[in-house]
Amino acid sequence: MIEDFISALQNFARNKTRTLLSLLGVIIGVASVIVITSMGASSTQEIQDTFGTSGLDMISVGSGFMSRRGGGSSSLVFDESFRDELFGAVPNIKHIWYKNSVNATVSVDDTSSNINCAAIETGYLEAYNFQLESGSFFNVTDNEEGMQKIILNHATATSLFPKGDATGKHIILVSNNVSFGFEICGVLAEQSTGMENGAAFVPRGFYAKKISPNPAAASVIVQAVSSEKTPDLVTAITEYCTAKTGSSYSVNVSSMQTMIDQMSEITNSLSVMLAGIAAISLLVGGIGIMNIMIVTVTERRQEIGIRKALGASPADIKRQFLVESASITLIGGAIGIIAGVLISFAVEYVKGSSFIVNANACVIAFVFSMLVGIIFGLWPAARAAKLDPVQALSGE
Repeated sequence: MIEDFISALQNFARNKTRTLLSLLGVIIGVASVIVITSMGASSTQEIQDTFGTSGLDMISVGSGFMSRRGGGSSSLVFDESFRDELFGAVPNIKHIWYKNSVNATVSVDDTSSNINCAAIETGYLEAYNFQLESGSFFNVTDNEEGMQKIILNHATATSLFPKGDATGKHIILVSNNVSFGFEICGVLAEQSTGMENGAAFVPRGFYAKKISPNPAAASVIVQAVSSEKTPDLVTAITEYCTAKTGSSYSVNVSSMQTMIDQMSEITNSLSVMLAGIAAISLLVGGIGIMNIMIVTVTERRQEIGIRKALGASPADIKRQFLVESASITLIGGAIGIIAGVLISFAVEYVKGSSFIVNANACVIAFVFSMLVGIIFGLWPAARAAKLDPVQALSGE
């Protein structure tokens, strides 16, 4: 086997142009597979980086499209009884928060900004792993007594107070033509926060007392006991609400974890499909190798005749040409992997994305290229093995 491999390398050296042309199809095919799968892995990582790592255990429950067919469905009201019932009926729930939203205008002196303000309960921001740039989060008293305190995100605080720290300052919030004075108790640090991207936050107790007395929540935020339980909890909440209302459209249940999983699955599926298309070039390259090997067998008829005359068996001849065919794809596969990794690195560097190489794709592409060499080398090798030594020695 080793002697056959050395003989194959010597033959490649004697026919450099032919060998290079044979290698190109394999190199292009393997490199294409590596580039496509690496870009797919990088895209998946970008999706995860965009959403961030916080909030993977959080689930948002909101009102859905109600199907009225049959008249058997009823709408859900997110009041305190719903919270209690959900806690008791569905396992793996760590905490439930109620949330409402207010379209408002906040202003300081001559500076104003239209924002979406979230009315939240104590502990909500901490559960999303928000970090404070300054100040403090809401405490239980702030929520229970409906204190007129407000927390701003980094962008809002910077736009209203470009010259300094906003914590401790006072702003005016206008909602439904009613003005309220608020003390800024905290400013959030700039960070990736997943599903929660509110510009400002006030205690939900204030919302219930001053804006909408005894309100039902517009959305319910459920925290799972762990991020691993999130997909199962999404399913369980959906099934519970469907059973309660008689409609699968009664609520819209979503989570950052399930969205990431779905988008990653789509990206991976596209990568596999495109890699499969790229792998077709390997088959084309295999046909080219088979053609070259047939020509090689014809040119080396006398060599084959001499080897058979000296006692080489048909199996020896067949193995020699199979090793030669496989060697071409082995070398082409190795070069293709290197080229694919370098091209992937260059593309991701230009894009400014993280560089990720799919190791499994490298192994699969390399093994597939070897199989292509063996499969498409079988017929030429079989032809060489069947040559009659007398006819082979008499031919040109």
